[in-house]
Amino acid sequence: MTAFAALTYGFLASFILSAASRNNKLQRPHPPVLIYVGYVLCGLSLGASVILGVVAVRHFA
Repeated sequence: MTAFAALTYGFLASFILSAASRNNKLQRPHPPVLIYVGYVLCGLSLGASVILGVVAVRHFA
């Protein structure tokens, strides 16, 4: 299950970053869905890093 989640996250992040890069190169505005999904991925990354940091501190302290 973790592998599926990591693979899905990777595909979404790759798609969002390539679409944002292409829009910047063509000087077009980003669609609202692209911005929303980008913020969701940033939130997931932040949440996962905080949870993993807490787990590491509790495990090694």
